[in-house]
Amino acid sequence: MAGMELCEPRDLYNILNQHWVLPRRAEHNYLCLLDVRTQREYDESHILTARRIAQSPTGKYLVPDSEELACVRYCVVYDYETSSLDCCDSDEEGGSRFSDSSSTSSQQAKKGTAIHYAKVLEQFTSHPVLILQGGYKKFSACYHFLRTQRTLWMPWELANLQTYPVEILPAKLYMGNFKQAIDQQIQKDLKIQAQVNISEQRATPFADSDRYLHVSVPDTLEADLFSSFPTICHFIDAQLDHGAVLVFSSLGISRSSTGVMAYLIHSCMFSLKGAWSYVLKCKTNMRPHQGFVKQLLDWETKMYKTTVTDISELDY
Repeated sequence: MAGMELCEPRDLYNILNQHWVLPRRAEHNYLCLLDVRTQREYDESHILTARRIAQSPTGKYLVPDSEELACVRYCVVYDYETSSLDCCDSDEEGGSRFSDSSSTSSQQAKKGTAIHYAKVLEQFTSHPVLILQGGYKKFSACYHFLRTQRTLWMPWELANLQTYPVEILPAKLYMGNFKQAIDQQIQKDLKIQAQVNISEQRATPFADSDRYLHVSVPDTLEADLFSSFPTICHFIDAQLDHGAVLVFSSLGISRSSTGVMAYLIHSCMFSLKGAWSYVLKCKTNMRPHQGFVKQLLDWETKMYKTTVTDISELDY
C-alpha cells in the first residue's frame, strides 16, 4: 500500500499552481482532488477542480477508476476540517453518520471522513494518498480565491486558467513570473505589498514605488546576481514587515528561484542544499543555470564562512 500523509494547505495551493508549458492541473494524470463532504456543502463551494465522491445506496463512498488512481501523481482527499491522521471516527465504513442526511451542525463530528476514504484509496495509488490538513475549512480561509461552484471543466479551460505564484513562506513570500506580476487581481488576492523583479522587463503595477526593487540581469551564464544578493535580501526583510512580497523573473524558473534561495540562505539559515530542496518542493521545475548555482554556493560560503553544500548533490 502507498500509505497516507497529511498535506498542508500551502502544499495543495502549490500543487494547484504548478506551471510548465501549460498549467499542470490541466494534465490528466497530474492531480486527483476529491471532496468527501456532503452534496450540499460541495454545491455551495469547493476547491477548484475538485470532484465530489459519489456514495452507494448503502452510504459507502465509491472509488474512482483504479487505473486512473494508479497513474495519478497527486491524489488529495479533503473533508470539512480533519487536521490529524489520529482524527478518525470509529465508524470504519463511513456509514450513515457521513451521509448527505447529516446536518451541517454536525460538521465537527465528521472529522476523519477523509481518512476513512483515503484508507480505501491507498491500495490503488502509486504515491501516498494526501489528506488536506484542516480540510476545506482551513484551505478556503487561506485561499478563498480558489473556491468555486463549478463542477465540470474542459481541458482547454483548465489550460487557460491563470496560475498563481507559488508560496515560499506562508502568506509572506511568493515566487512567480512576469505575467503573474502584472496581474492586479493576483496582487490583490495574495495581498502583495512589494515586488522584486529579477529580469530585464520592467513595467508592473509597483514599478514607480519604493516597494519595488528591479535587478536587471539577463538569464545567461555570464550574468552577475551575486553582487545583488545583499540588496535583494535586505529589501525582502524590510518589506516583509509590511506585507507579502513577490519575487519574479520572466518565466519564474531561474533568476527568481536564485534570488529566493539567496534570501533563504541569508535570512532563514538554510544551507544551499536545504534551500534548493525547499524551493524545488514549492516549484517543481525551478532550474537556476550553472552560473547562478555557482554564485549561490559562493553566497553560502560567505554566509557561513565555509562551504556546507556539495554541489554534486544538487539535482540540476
